[in-house]
Amino acid sequence: MNAAPAVETRQHILDTAMPILLGKGFSAVGLNEILAAAGVPKGSFYHYFGSKEAFGEALLTSYFAEYAERLAVQLSSEAGTPATRLIGYFDAWRVMQCADGPDGKCLAVKLGAEVSDLSEPMRAVLRRGTDEIIARIAACIEEGRADGSLSGVSDAAVTAAALYQLWLGATLMEKIRRDRSPLDAAMTTTRQLLNLPVGD
Repeated sequence: MNAAPAVETRQHILDTAMPILLGKGFSAVGLNEILAAAGVPKGSFYHYFGSKEAFGEALLTSYFAEYAERLAVQLSSEAGTPATRLIGYFDAWRVMQCADGPDGKCLAVKLGAEVSDLSEPMRAVLRRGTDEIIARIAACIEEGRADGSLSGVSDAAVTAAALYQLWLGATLMEKIRRDRSPLDAAMTTTRQLLNLPVGD
């Protein structure tokens, strides 16, 4: 099998699996369901992944890599002050998590508690991925401290960690309550932590 088609098929399996796992979780989804949805012969799974755990690691790695690319655009490249970009990022998070369907939903929320207890390698990928997100948020805050748009924040790293943990928790509560009030409350708290005017 040529390397390029194999890489493409492997990524196709991961891309197909993402919305399925976002809907059902990791343990509830069998490999046959994923392979059938991807149109890949059942017997070929282990050609691409050594185990379901290795598949889970690859899925999370792919998710965080794609997320990091989007985050770089949202927090580093888009117009506006760092404060504006940061609020825009969390506002987009709020809108996405309240939308119907799995697209754009947070895989760290969906799988975090489940797979961290099942697999140390998968937990390690989650740790690295979430640490990278926090680091990017912290870098944006530092940029805002430098240009004055976030001058009221004293510790960028601590604030970034608090914000990300706040939004993970609020996203979980949104799933439990099935309404957006936890995410709206998270936005209010976010503005308070960043010393920005509280608004919609």
